[in-house]
Order: sequence, then structure tokens, then C-alpha cells
Amino acid sequence: MAHVFDIDDPADPRLDDFRDLNSVDRRPDLPSGKGLVIAEGVLVVQRMLASRFRPRALLGTDRRLGELAADLDGVDVPFYRATAEVMAAAVGFHLNRGVLAAAPRPGELSVDEIIAGSRTVAVLEGVNDHENLGSIFRNAAGLGVDGVLFGTGCADPLYRRAVRVSMGHALLVPYAWASSWPQDLEMLRDNGFRVLAMTPNPVAPTLAAAMAELADEKVAMMVGAEGPGLKEHTMRSADVRVRIPMSRGTDSLNVATAAALAFYERARLDP
Repeated sequence: MAHVFDIDDPADPRLDDFRDLNSVDRRPDLPSGKGLVIAEGVLVVQRMLASRFRPRALLGTDRRLGELAADLDGVDVPFYRATAEVMAAAVGFHLNRGVLAAAPRPGELSVDEIIAGSRTVAVLEGVNDHENLGSIFRNAAGLGVDGVLFGTGCADPLYRRAVRVSMGHALLVPYAWASSWPQDLEMLRDNGFRVLAMTPNPVAPTLAAAMAELADEKVAMMVGAEGPGLKEHTMRSADVRVRIPMSRGTDSLNVATAAALAFYERARLDP
């Protein structure tokens, strides 16, 4: 299994990949710094081990090492075993989940790679909250979305909080960044996708009705920033605008919730 090294000094340089995780300017998961992907907790680490993100080191307690023993069998990676106190001193806070893994960022996937072989994709614009982003990835994984495309203004899906909230699915659901926005939406149409834009506009057809008409089609579902939603020029790039019926004077839902409803309506009708 993994090579186990006992660490009793939080200043040990072998822990530098995990140091100062709460620091604004020194976090190892900053793309401008080490650019590492940090998995937190047994389940998220397991999903990292099953993904294209290959860990270069793990840090955890003896209990978590035991829980990961089967997953680490044959994995050539160092596991730095430490007490919870040593971990807290190195990381900068007490880590309830007891284990971390750090992986380099692999090369980015292209929009073409995400589209190829997909029937259902999510398209995000301006989703800049890491918890919403993580929730969308978790919803996408659970409801059969094949991939995620990012337009402008979105947060980093590999930020530690986004990975944690996604329960590791940000490492498993493939994603790509649009190189030209919203012009890249034409690539979806060229590959047979119908593009749906979520809107609170009460004159738009309902999500359920629109999705039923497209049950046999490839579909891309667009959601926008919390509050302002999709930009108007992005809306104009869609084939159809759709709404979720609301009541009690509420105009919209949280973006992750709205995305989950769109994903469910698609999954419910998927042949």
C-alpha cells in the first residue's frame, strides 16, 4: 500500500503541500501558487483516487489510514501519518475529517472533449460562489449530467471548499472552460444540442414542458449567477428560455437548487 511516514513536527517541510490552508495568499490550492487540488475527508479522498487527479501525498491520522487501506493498496504515494494536533498546527485549523490528499492539477479538458459522447451537459455563467458550484457538481453527478461547461465569471471548481461541498464529484464529473463566450455555444448546436436558458420570466414555458419536448434530443442547460441570472446576450444565444413555476411572490430559487430541478426533469424523461 502507500508508503507511511510518521510525522511529529508540524514544521516538517514534507507537509508543505498542506500548510496554511486558510491563508488568503499562501494556500497551496491557489492556481497562482502551487496550484494543488486538495481532497478533504475519506470519501472525497476515495473519489480523488478514482479520478484523473493523481495525489502526490496524503496527510492523516492513523484511524483514517486504516479506513483508506483498501483504496491505497498498490498506490505509490507517501502517507504522512500524524496526530490531530500536529495536523492542526500544520494546516492552520482542526480538521474533523482527519485526512487530506494533495494532487497536481492535470491539463484542462476542451469543450470538444466534454461534448463528445455526451447527451446532457450543464452550462454555467457567473456562478462565483464555491458552495453553489460544489452543490451543482454533486447534483450533476447524482442526476446523470455528463459534463459541465463554464462561461465567464465562474469560480474555481478545484478550490478546496468547492471540492468538499461536491463530495469529490468536482473531480469526477468532467468540465471545461469556454475559450470564447458565448460564441462557444455554437459548438453545442453544431454537435446536435438544444440549448435551454433558465429564467424567472413568467411568460417563458415551464421547465417540465420544454424538457418533455426535448426528451429525445441532446440538451445543454444554462444557469446563471445567484441574483442576476444569465446575461441577456447569453440568453439570446439559447434555443429556448425556460422557467420553474414559483409561488408566494418568490421569483427564483438558489442556483444550485434550480440546476438540480433542471437535471431531475432531464433524468426523469431520459430514455
